[in-house]
Amino acid sequence: MGTVIYEANPPKVAADTDAAIAESLRRLLAIAPKCDSIHITENVLGFERVSPITMGRKLRDEMPRMPITVSLRVRDKTEREIAAFVSECVNAELNGILVLMGDPPRDGRPDTGQIPSAVTNRLKEQGVDSRMDLYLSVPNEPSASQIQRKIRARPSGFFTQVVQNIQQVKDLALQLDGFDVIPVVLHPSPKNQKSAEFLNLDLGTYADRFEEFVKEVHRITGNVLITSPNDFAAADEFLARLKA
Repeated sequence: MGTVIYEANPPKVAADTDAAIAESLRRLLAIAPKCDSIHITENVLGFERVSPITMGRKLRDEMPRMPITVSLRVRDKTEREIAAFVSECVNAELNGILVLMGDPPRDGRPDTGQIPSAVTNRLKEQGVDSRMDLYLSVPNEPSASQIQRKIRARPSGFFTQVVQNIQQVKDLALQLDGFDVIPVVLHPSPKNQKSAEFLNLDLGTYADRFEEFVKEVHRITGNVLITSPNDFAAADEFLARLKA
């Protein structure tokens, strides 16, 4: 795979959603040439957002060759809703799906009891993995039981939770040998400080050597995903410098 990925959050559903979609697409088109792939999330923190498939389809129309993956939350979806989501991804010619539990929904929807590894197994039995890659998520310091259950599902690879030191990356690469490992790195912009606190991250562990940190992560796994939920400009500038 060997990619530098940018993670995008679709706009929240609101009265001016059309304008927000247009602005989100403008940003995606601006940053896409500076990375190798785009990953689009679904309903981060449980807030209702525009479907990642909608954004992925719009980006695909503008950039037919850009690899695009999306997140699929399963905790608040039925099997039928999951099947419909996957079918839309196939029709939109997206490249992959990250199957994850997701944060509790803010609208009070009940937990459907879906488990990401079980959903991945079911999708593979249906042959979905012949049409697109299927990924699972792992903690940055997983327990043996957490990781083995997901390994048995044999996804295409694993997105990690946000990492903050090289040892975490080395340990994950060792435990997940034979799979694509995609470490997620939060841009240490001051605007992302609240996100770091929510994730119990200390940005000071790599803030003064961010570019070196990202390059080392990429050297170990061949992949790195840059997330910067509250500072698009910082991520855009950093990816432009990294590309150069």
